[in-house]
Amino acid sequence: MASPVPHIEAAKLTLPEVITGHTAGHAVPINISATRLPVHFPGTGEIIASLQEDDADQVKKAVAAARDRFQSGEWSQCSVDEKQRVLRGAAQAIRNHAHDLALQESVCAGLPFAHLAARQIPRAADNFDFFADYIGQIAGETFDQLHHYRTVVTRQPVGVAAIYTPWNACLALSSMQIASCIAFGNSCVLKPSEFAPLAVLQLVRLLESAGLPSGVVNLVNGRGSVTGAALATAEGVDRISLTGRGNTAREIMSAAAARLTPVHFELEGKSANIIFDDADFDRAIDGALVSAFGNSGQICIAGSRILVQASIAERFIEAFVARTENLHIGDPLDSKTEVGPMAFAQHQQQILQYFARAENTDATLLTGGRAMPELGKGYFVAPTVFKVSDNSSPLCQEEIFGPVVTIQIFDDDEEAWTIANDSRFGLIAYCWTESLHRAQTFQQRVNAGTLWLNTPIARDLRAPFGGFKESGIGRDGPRHAADFFTEEKATIAAIGKPATRRMGLGE
Repeated sequence: MASPVPHIEAAKLTLPEVITGHTAGHAVPINISATRLPVHFPGTGEIIASLQEDDADQVKKAVAAARDRFQSGEWSQCSVDEKQRVLRGAAQAIRNHAHDLALQESVCAGLPFAHLAARQIPRAADNFDFFADYIGQIAGETFDQLHHYRTVVTRQPVGVAAIYTPWNACLALSSMQIASCIAFGNSCVLKPSEFAPLAVLQLVRLLESAGLPSGVVNLVNGRGSVTGAALATAEGVDRISLTGRGNTAREIMSAAAARLTPVHFELEGKSANIIFDDADFDRAIDGALVSAFGNSGQICIAGSRILVQASIAERFIEAFVARTENLHIGDPLDSKTEVGPMAFAQHQQQILQYFARAENTDATLLTGGRAMPELGKGYFVAPTVFKVSDNSSPLCQEEIFGPVVTIQIFDDDEEAWTIANDSRFGLIAYCWTESLHRAQTFQQRVNAGTLWLNTPIARDLRAPFGGFKESGIGRDGPRHAADFFTEEKATIAAIGKPATRRMGLGE
């Protein structure tokens, strides 16, 4: 089902004419000579604002502001109680402004407002509360096994982090990286996607309104080839964290190697969703739809490769295609919308190119496979289902990052595990079965960082999150954040006056 998309004024949201960065607690001044990037509303394609791109000089200023604030000790050395107060205040500020934040993200990235309001914005608030709790519980270590000595292991913040976040969940992912960075006393420079600048700018302002000292979190805007490249090579950056694409990660890793800067990457996925013949059929259908088309399919954890057992394949395909064709597609600001537009025109065209390439393969188009001009000039792609027989197809091997899924049929369990692992990615995998044996085998055999069994998407923030193979380096999570954003220090102290070797006595 499709619905028309109204003009952006229906959102009743005041938009700035020019969006700028935020450094040392202040908006970056408007520079008439700076490059301006148009910000489009994906629902109609109209320009709603312009983004001032930050060059290398502005990036340098932002890093310097972060370094000055870190060295001042105002945040890096303040008490845990004070950090907790600010983090919890930030969480509450996000909840207080949830409606506007969801609108800002929706008008920039085209993500369904209802999805943002129900999931991503609350998750952003939860991230700050979670790390407020965690820093109140984390402890050092003491070792007394070495006779006459006591060894105490402590942590200290690393300094300044460069954080890159994407457009598909800008606020949720930015909040996770910011919270896990500043909770341990660090400062940071954040470069969000140029396609989703508004909500994250509001987030930085809300953090400072909650008591975070200015300059702890700084924001620079622009394209990866300009602003992103300048940040990756900036002197004074101690850690680099990226959520994004593999090609971007390779470029950043190359730049980071010059200074041996540690990196953390959460990258692409092409996740298998295995439906066995003993699965709860209705729950499997529901879960497959959520994992495939949630966030308009623009999500790294999408279950975009559906593997269904032969004995139930015909029934599953018929039901899945019927439900796909009944999805509500249209205005991302409409609370009824389930699938909105793609985030920008180039991304829509890239997805349509996959459809053109598939025409010369054995892939069978079951539904979708087209743009939706009946919805106007927005960047819409019809939710699409292909039936394929060869897992080597680009439809199965490349992250399309849109409302596009493939269905493959398998005969036995061994074939399912083999197909699931036949990917250069290993971020997520799903499995639907009532068999304990199959569930345990799924856990042992499938190579992915997170496995979801009889559920679509659920996240316990205490657990690690990250991928195998080309899906990333490192993990998100409290312990892993502590390891990445702090340095451990061992202090060995003598107890009493243990014997010390004496040198230079000439005896």
